[in-house]
Amino acid sequence: MNRKTVVLAGGSGFLGTAMTPDLIEQGYQVVVLTRGPERTAGPVRFLHWDAKTLGPWAGAIEGAEAVVNLAGKSVNCRYTEESRREIVASRVDSVRVIGQAIARCARPPRVLIQAASAAIYGDRGDEWLDENSPPGEGFSPQTCVRWEAAFNETPTPGTRRVLLRIGFVLGRGGGALGTLTKLARAFLGGTVGSGRQWISWLHARDLNRIVLVAIERDTMTGTYLAVTPTPVRNREFMRELRRAVHRPWAPPAPEWAVRIGSRLLGTEPELALYGRRCRPAKLLAEGFASTVADLRTAMEDLV
Repeated sequence: MNRKTVVLAGGSGFLGTAMTPDLIEQGYQVVVLTRGPERTAGPVRFLHWDAKTLGPWAGAIEGAEAVVNLAGKSVNCRYTEESRREIVASRVDSVRVIGQAIARCARPPRVLIQAASAAIYGDRGDEWLDENSPPGEGFSPQTCVRWEAAFNETPTPGTRRVLLRIGFVLGRGGGALGTLTKLARAFLGGTVGSGRQWISWLHARDLNRIVLVAIERDTMTGTYLAVTPTPVRNREFMRELRRAVHRPWAPPAPEWAVRIGSRLLGTEPELALYGRRCRPAKLLAEGFASTVADLRTAMEDLV
């Protein structure tokens, strides 16, 4: 591999699919590590991996410009004991095996960018949170703690390291926004629960810009919150979504209904009922500005 290659581990999912075109536009060759079969699709090469053991895929990391690890089982599921084990293992195992692959490189990648989650803070009400805020309690925050601990315990001394605590990403063609849009169009896009829970969001285009800056700016290192500086409450988020799909009203969904509906949909109610109010202090201090910091503009662009 050469210094213009970016390896996207777990890059066949929603975030990686949205990121790939922007990387190509900036002149990078993209290699995606996927659990699917090996193939080539246009300028993108897909290599098979199981996200936990070393294999031929590790050769793609040699001499690469960057590795971006997006791997991890989706949290959009019921948190059974089996699901909890898979959620944790898929994150911890992928972090460790990528570290092992980098350690074997004669020419290690210049930077390793690790996806993490703003869910590490848990449900904190109106409290403002930044990179220095302590983690919360519960399964999701403690999963994030173990995820980040695995990253910190897997040294890559020849490679600069950036960890992104990613918020609620709004993008086309998938993710939670796709599901919410379908519900809103069916007149089911009302306020969820109390409607007071905060949503710390960002446009997928801005996440891609953050990753590109992390690749190219040698001074960028450590942990960053990847969110806009303009979080909104759930009631505002749902109002703007209804506006975007031309549904002026929808009945609110009280907490008891969300809990029942989540079981029917095979997901966890905390994904809709919990929230956090985050400020990307480090990105702001380093001069990064979101191109889409207004929710209405983001909805009009994407929906």
